[in-house]
Amino acid sequence: MAATGSEKQGGDGVKSFYVSTPIYYVNDAPHLGHAYTTVAGDVLTRWHRQRGEKVWYLTGTDEHGQKIMRTAEANNVTPQAWCDKLVEEAWKPLWEHLNIANDDFIRTTEKRHTDRVQEFVQDLFDKDQIYKGGYEGPYCVGCEEYKLPGDLIEAEDGTKLCPIHKKPVELLKEENYFFKLSEYGPKLMEFYAANPDFIQPESARNEIVNFVKQGLQDLSISRSTFDWGVPVPWDPKHVIYVWIDALLNYATAVGYGANQEKFDGTFPADVHLIGKDILRFHSVIWPAMLMAQGLPLPGKVVANGWLMVGGEKMSKSNLTGIKPQDLTSHFGVDAYRWYFLRAIAYGSDGSFSWEDFSARYTSELANDYGNLASRVAAMVGKYFGGALPEATADGDAERAVQEGLAQAVATADARIGEELDFQGGILAIFDFVKQVNGYITEQEPWKVAKDTSPEGQARLAAILYTAAESLRGVAVLLNSVMPDTSQKLWDSLGAEASLGALADQRVQDAGRWGQLPAGATVTKGAVLFPRLEEKPA
Repeated sequence: MAATGSEKQGGDGVKSFYVSTPIYYVNDAPHLGHAYTTVAGDVLTRWHRQRGEKVWYLTGTDEHGQKIMRTAEANNVTPQAWCDKLVEEAWKPLWEHLNIANDDFIRTTEKRHTDRVQEFVQDLFDKDQIYKGGYEGPYCVGCEEYKLPGDLIEAEDGTKLCPIHKKPVELLKEENYFFKLSEYGPKLMEFYAANPDFIQPESARNEIVNFVKQGLQDLSISRSTFDWGVPVPWDPKHVIYVWIDALLNYATAVGYGANQEKFDGTFPADVHLIGKDILRFHSVIWPAMLMAQGLPLPGKVVANGWLMVGGEKMSKSNLTGIKPQDLTSHFGVDAYRWYFLRAIAYGSDGSFSWEDFSARYTSELANDYGNLASRVAAMVGKYFGGALPEATADGDAERAVQEGLAQAVATADARIGEELDFQGGILAIFDFVKQVNGYITEQEPWKVAKDTSPEGQARLAAILYTAAESLRGVAVLLNSVMPDTSQKLWDSLGAEASLGALADQRVQDAGRWGQLPAGATVTKGAVLFPRLEEKPA
């Protein structure tokens, strides 16, 4: 059995962790659905960086195919000019705006990609894995995919529609080259059985296993009715099917055929994050292509659900697309990053509403988390002149908080770092925030402060040290989700000066109690989560 991504190490012996998003079609500007997957990947890779691992996070754009060509023609520009404009004016700026820390951005029109795609396909042809034939069938330009008759839905007038885009399919007939996908059904079934976590969630795995059980058809891997694509090297009248071209980005971006050391230390991906509408490409076609070349298979293919607005999948095609900037301008970037991963169980469909976002922002971010940070800083300032006091009078209440932080760290690390249960990990952290709020309410430091005896002041010091040290742990745990806010809190606690850069703190060590030193300068900075203004018209 070939190695999977989870079994590899870099040449320096440090475990590598390679995560990819889909490469997104540039037929239009990005919407919330694109940002959802990309933020999830960013949180996951930031988390693993804070474990001390070597991380590679890849995203990019898919720029070939009939859909791009038609969009460019509709806008009276060349396909390349259209792609260049969208990438530079819409896609890259959004990822920068959302604080996405990707290590690479691959474009399928780049020479570093197209040359290697041709080499890969030529090699399959030389291995007798590709043959010439003809194909006739229904094709969805939106999906860039031939559809099986059983996949289609029917409009009221009898027209056959793509089930995803709800648009009529086109009946295509052309001479194509085919990849012998049908030969790989048994090998794929064996691999799925040996690697039950390869496809997630379980509903997605069951769908693919049932699909492959029914038998696979050979795959058309070229198109001959248009020319916007990578030419088939032995027959330039054909261009390589856009999905074969696109899937190979996961290999070409990390050095396939060009930088063997980089490739060996990074490939295959530990996690491919995808939307469930492209599940078959990533869990059937891509593994079969890799098997055909004798290359290792990815660790996991994880399909997130669809974001829903008014019960409709979010996309420009059904007019429910919403720009991420529409939300970040009101709630802020960090709250945006937090909300979708906290409100929706990753892997499930989830509904978005402005009202739900507002309610959670006010309750959990502003009242629970932001108010805690503000109160603690204010009390250290008021009672100890801004110098964090030494704790010498801990009791059972303090030990309960210490245990709560250790539990939050263990749970969040397992949920986010291993299980990709972002919601579960975030909830564990915020349960601890609630515990600290409850602790302060019960201990009433404002009353304890009135006792000016040494015992009273020692008790007050223990309470405020416990609260501040708890926030130190929270800042580390939430750094991958809300990096700007966590940095503000880190600075407020005086932790940068005493403990070093926040990015250098290890999440697995965040629960080790007593890291903030007595005497650290605690300041009350700007409010972490300002009160929301009225919803814009």
